[in-house]
Order: sequence, then structure tokens, then C-alpha cells
Amino acid sequence: MISEGFDTMYIIKVKGKAKIPDYIQLRDENFVLIAYFRADRPLQKLEKYGLEGKEAELTEIIRNLPFGKLQKLDLI
Repeated sequence: MISEGFDTMYIIKVKGKAKIPDYIQLRDENFVLIAYFRADRPLQKLEKYGLEGKEAELTEIIRNLPFGKLQKLDLI
């Protein structure tokens, strides 16, 4: 379980176009958007999503995540 509010989270990297940067979306178990942030900037208020202390792991996942592929976010 990632946090009390989200049993499962999914992550997807969205490719930006022209002046629009690449973005990351976090979605809940029903695929509802819960967070949306730039891929090149760290997510603010990670504790809100139960991800505090996981910055390094999340950064590595984002770096290796292919564009457009939704995958389950598994952080231990």
C-alpha cells in the first residue's frame, strides 16, 4: 500500500510538444488523475501521496519510464 488514501497508483510519462514540457501523471486504482507534474522538476508535497522519502526512487523510475506506457508504481 502506497498511502492510506491510495492502495494502488499508476504512473505514465507524457511527451510534450514544442514548448510544452514532458509531464508525469499519477493515477489511482480507478485511473483517476491524482497528480500531474513536469518530468524535469521534482513533485512537491510528496507526503500527500504517501511518497515522502521516495524522491530518489521516483526520479529513477521517471528517468527510465518510456513515454505513453502506463505502469503500476511500485515503491518499497
